[in-house]
Amino acid sequence: MFEDIKKNKVKSGIIVSGFILVVTLIIYYVCMALDFGGPTAIFIAMLFSIISAFASYYNSDKIILSVTKARPATLEEDRKLVHILDALMISSGLSHRPKLYVVEDPQPNAFATGRNPEHSIICVTTGLLEKLEYYELEGVIAHEMGHIRNYDILLTSVVSVMVGFLVMISDLFVRSMFWGGRRNDDDDSKGNAILMVIGLILLIISPILGKIMQMALSRNREYLADATAAEITRNPQGLISALRKLDSDPNELKTANKATANLFIVTPFKNKKDGKKKAGLFDTHPSIDDRIEALQNIK
Repeated sequence: MFEDIKKNKVKSGIIVSGFILVVTLIIYYVCMALDFGGPTAIFIAMLFSIISAFASYYNSDKIILSVTKARPATLEEDRKLVHILDALMISSGLSHRPKLYVVEDPQPNAFATGRNPEHSIICVTTGLLEKLEYYELEGVIAHEMGHIRNYDILLTSVVSVMVGFLVMISDLFVRSMFWGGRRNDDDDSKGNAILMVIGLILLIISPILGKIMQMALSRNREYLADATAAEITRNPQGLISALRKLDSDPNELKTANKATANLFIVTPFKNKKDGKKKAGLFDTHPSIDDRIEALQNIK
């Protein structure tokens, strides 16, 4: 377990460094397209990328909660959820109680976020609270607590924000090429044409790069969190039953997007997954059948 936590921290450092490099290159070309000088462009690019990386690290949970339109859970409205979390704290191994949030959506789903266990959040949908029995909900909450205990939340949250940011910056870059393309000098026109090609390439590869970053998380994270949930609850059948219900639910999560899909306990997109028994090459989650089989094999 400690080895997995160490690996997650190393992966996080590598991904943040790669993010800084890619954003630096993109912003550098944007600055050059807008007629900033070479040294000035490099300074602006480095400053922007470093600030955005640190902002992503410290504010990834706030950004994700804002995107998903989550609200804080309350004892009055979400009594069952609060009581389950309190009961599981004893066996979870966590020294700090995660904050609870709720998303108003009929799809049963959940995720954990935050930069470390001391600043962790568990968020569930109203569909999860309404459609799952007590022991099933207990299994899902324990799964998210497993992500927190294993430091998965740092990796997944930072990557989710950075993937979305890369796509946004690439789009900004291509737009800047169009706005900056009206120049009279022939040499400038040739330079713009080159920058336009670079912008197009960046626009194409950014989603692919994002997928690669998400795949770097490894599907083993979900298997490990499932196993941790079984350890915490001493009842793998609860999570098994919950996974079956979540997989069979026809609703899609309205506030989910491709950048945040890897956060959830099951994929929030259902229309293309019907009848699919095995995970595809670029899927962010293992198949439900494989996860259930792994839980059933826990002794």
